[in-house]
Amino acid sequence: MKKFVKNIALVAVVSAMALAVTSCGSSKKSSAGWKKGTPAATIIKEASDAGKVGNWGLGNEYEILALLAKYNLPTTYLSQAFDMDGFDDDTITLASAMTYNELGLVQNSYDGGYKYGDTVGTIDMNDEGVAMMEDNIFTTTEFAKNNPNTVKAFLAASLKGWEAACANPEEAAKICFEYGSSVSPEHQLHMAKEAKKLCETDTKGNKVNDYGAFDMEAMQQTLDIAKKYVKLSDAAAQDKLNKFTLNDIMDSSYLAEAKAGSFGAPEKSSVKIQLKWLPDAQFMGYYVALAKGYYKDVGLDVTIIPGGGDIAETTAVYTGQVDFGVTWMTNLAVADASGMNLLQIAQVFQRSGLVLVYKYAD
Repeated sequence: MKKFVKNIALVAVVSAMALAVTSCGSSKKSSAGWKKGTPAATIIKEASDAGKVGNWGLGNEYEILALLAKYNLPTTYLSQAFDMDGFDDDTITLASAMTYNELGLVQNSYDGGYKYGDTVGTIDMNDEGVAMMEDNIFTTTEFAKNNPNTVKAFLAASLKGWEAACANPEEAAKICFEYGSSVSPEHQLHMAKEAKKLCETDTKGNKVNDYGAFDMEAMQQTLDIAKKYVKLSDAAAQDKLNKFTLNDIMDSSYLAEAKAGSFGAPEKSSVKIQLKWLPDAQFMGYYVALAKGYYKDVGLDVTIIPGGGDIAETTAVYTGQVDFGVTWMTNLAVADASGMNLLQIAQVFQRSGLVLVYKYAD
């Protein structure tokens, strides 16, 4: 999502000599907040009653809406800026944060960080039962049909890259930094370690060893929440979305055959993948696969296209500018409701990375 622009604004001035991470420290005291041990339900209600729940409103607000509805609260929230300044000055007391991005900036003391350390707590969408699936790999139904070996080869190499990145996040962070990331090495390492958790843990906290696997229960939950809270201006598209089943937007056969090595020479050897945002460890598996030659090993010449600005990954894939893309499951479903005929072929992140962060009282 374009919310990640805050990452750039906050850390563009970071040098390689940034201070070491001190996420376990208490380097900054809060002037407002809740006592440790306060139930999540109390925190959510009090923040909602005060009108101080924040989100960017760019695609993952549906988890926030579902969370508020769970506690029978009004499904409204403050529009959160692309930084954590509103959280810092108490304009927003329950602020949205991705574990691999904003939460790290709030907690840590490297340049660009807010230095709260362990004086903040979080409410996790997974624990609350409203998690929605995020980063996946997708292509068009037509491309997959016409280039099955290419799709399988791309999946095999990409997931090998994700496995290697998760096995060594320090190396992965360095590779991403060298590919042009504008975030600091320290924050890059934080991102890599958190992305590893999203790949290797499901929404219930169980260990996942099958990279890219489809968790049908979690995906069905995502689709159900999307149907309830996504509001489209086109009535026909809304009706189509409401009638979708998982089989309408995904196909697990390519993944199964990719993992089994059941594919021949790629029909198209030179392909591109469109990311959701700029080069960083949120996408470390693709950069590691490129750096280690995994794509070449399966006969592919892969170009990774960074996102950012007004680039829409679903549109880029649909129009044929690129062959593959990374998006969130809800984005893909909405795009398909509008007639794009996109197809999810792997689910990289196995749990939601969204939390609501709050301060502990002094």
